[in-house]
Amino acid sequence: MGDLRSVEICAGAGGQALGLEQAGFAHDCVIEIDPDACETLRHNRGGDWKVIEGDVADVDGRGFGQVDLFAGGVPCPPFSIAGKQLGSADDRDLFPQALRLIEDCDPRAVLLENVRGLAAARFDRYREQVLGRLQELGFQTWWDLVQASEHGVPQLRPRFVLVAIRQPWAAWFRWPAPASAPPPTVGETLADLMAAGGWPGAAAWAARAAGIGPTIVGGSKKHGGPDLGPTRARATWRELGVDGLGIADAAPGPLFPAAGRPKLTVRMVARLQGFPDSWEFAGRKTAAYRQVGNAFPPPVARSLGRAVAAALRDDRTHG
Repeated sequence: MGDLRSVEICAGAGGQALGLEQAGFAHDCVIEIDPDACETLRHNRGGDWKVIEGDVADVDGRGFGQVDLFAGGVPCPPFSIAGKQLGSADDRDLFPQALRLIEDCDPRAVLLENVRGLAAARFDRYREQVLGRLQELGFQTWWDLVQASEHGVPQLRPRFVLVAIRQPWAAWFRWPAPASAPPPTVGETLADLMAAGGWPGAAAWAARAAGIGPTIVGGSKKHGGPDLGPTRARATWRELGVDGLGIADAAPGPLFPAAGRPKLTVRMVARLQGFPDSWEFAGRKTAAYRQVGNAFPPPVARSLGRAVAAALRDDRTHG
């Protein structure tokens, strides 16, 4: 258990919360509206995290008390291409609620993540408004594009990350440096899981899958079942020897063609996102895959969390 206290909104299946826990943050509560994701959180951390199931609009942040970090992965549809980039005109935009709760609970630091689309020029004014409000509340602010592949995740997954920290701790914040080594390949990451069903082609497949994957997407409840993304992404998966048109129930078996292109299982996708194999996902396959695909990779959250924690713990603030 960490020595720094945090609360998190839009926690999903717990990717960011898990990474922050690994960075030394103890979660007073995690808030999520999706029932399956809430069951995932309770199953994996129910004894340690208070899980609040409901809409953040109904949450009173004044009940949190003083916390060190306010975190969240606010919904991306308002800023994603797939979501038609409606921004503040989209009723799924939860930045206003996040700002309300930040004012209520008065944390020392804020960490919010979203899709790369929020960095687009069309949202310049929107970002200025968010940063302006945080600055009014006494925070120094930063917004930057963070590449998951630079933090050990075998995936091209850029995320737009907002960090806000109060003085005097803001003076010591530094963005985490990229890892010194490149991430493992898809083949290296999944070799044992691909071989688990007795597929004779698993070793050769792992050698061929010698790159990192495109961004894994979870999709929305309004659009179909699980697959590995749009046409361009599926083409990249095909080059890596993966059939991206669906998600498998199990690893390929002994009769699967040695040179075939297998589909990934939910567990395989979770490992590509950086979840430990012990992290279990509630719900049927489509619901479980959606949770995994929409998650903030725990290794990225851990790197960012350590950077924020280092600033908050800096002894120079007590001189």
